[in-house]
Amino acid sequence: MKAAQARDKRGPGFAYGSGSDNCADLRIACMLMTLTTTYQPVTDLGFLLHKHPERCQSFDLSFGKVHVFFPERSTERCTACLILDVDAVGMVRGATAKSRSLLAQYVNDRPFVASSFLSVAIAQVFGSALQGRCKDRPEFAETPIPLTARLDVIPVRGGEPFLRRLFEPLGYTVEVMRYPLDERFPDWGESPYFSVTVQKTTTLASLLTHLYVLIPVFDNQKHYYVGEDEMEKLLAKGEGWLASHPEKEQITRRYLKFQSSLYREALARLVQEEEPTAALEEEPSTEGTEDILEKPFSLNDQRIGSVVAALRASGARRVLDLGCGEGKLLRELFKEKQFEEILGMDVSIRSLEVAQSRLKLERLPARQAERLRLIHGSLMYRD
Repeated sequence: MKAAQARDKRGPGFAYGSGSDNCADLRIACMLMTLTTTYQPVTDLGFLLHKHPERCQSFDLSFGKVHVFFPERSTERCTACLILDVDAVGMVRGATAKSRSLLAQYVNDRPFVASSFLSVAIAQVFGSALQGRCKDRPEFAETPIPLTARLDVIPVRGGEPFLRRLFEPLGYTVEVMRYPLDERFPDWGESPYFSVTVQKTTTLASLLTHLYVLIPVFDNQKHYYVGEDEMEKLLAKGEGWLASHPEKEQITRRYLKFQSSLYREALARLVQEEEPTAALEEEPSTEGTEDILEKPFSLNDQRIGSVVAALRASGARRVLDLGCGEGKLLRELFKEKQFEEILGMDVSIRSLEVAQSRLKLERLPARQAERLRLIHGSLMYRD
């Protein structure tokens, strides 16, 4: 606390008020997140976070320090505070000439805003809560409780409308305060920086998961390399909510830093997750035929139908599907007796595992199973 107040004397920072009289006037120069609940008994928040409410704890991360304490512990409310103090000098030492210009290495907002640094801090410091584990009260981790999270401050490319489009479909009540570029010069207009408060009755794991995924999405400036592992992480953390989110494309593109090979595969797998899985051997039901005929086909279904029709017309009997993904086209090809040999190939092991599960290869008769095979590979591999 005293260190934060001393920092405030050296220059302006961002105001923080959690409802506690002790912290209402505190101004800090680092990123801050608070979690508040009115669930009774309020001290149970400490159980969920695996942090003692009467202790102030500090953790060393590769890019700075994280401090966790409870500024408010009344009989009605409990607030946990996470402050991330990024080592600006360490950021410059770790930067490469290609990643930042010389000036941008020293003049940037990374030490002061909620970004991918905060997501990493959540995973490192609140890892058990993020995974929905509570050692002392395992059943409590699955209990929805009233929770309020506040972020000070967060940079948003797209402004308040984009911010609301990400949180509100998830059922959160959102309060937003936008900061001017400079209070002394109002003509300069508004800045892209916001203080955001989201509120919902949900599990702590669900709230932390949404924050973990969405915080880096707002400004699309991750501080670490984004590869296939990051895509798998997004799909794992987005399970159960991302596929049905109206902004799933923007979330996926920004989270994966617009790397087309990654976000295209991720979006394809999200589409598969959203659609119901049908068994290959199941015969289509005639019940409700009129409703089915009236239902419009999706663009993806039309594409697959066109491909199958073209292959059928060509007289082909052997088909290789390069980049078969999770096997939706393979499933349609398998229904056609004309195709005697069908081979699906994909670079993603995970996609092939999903395809094998969806196609139910292990349950097919031996003769039928010989028609359809899956292999791991890429057209770009020399072998």
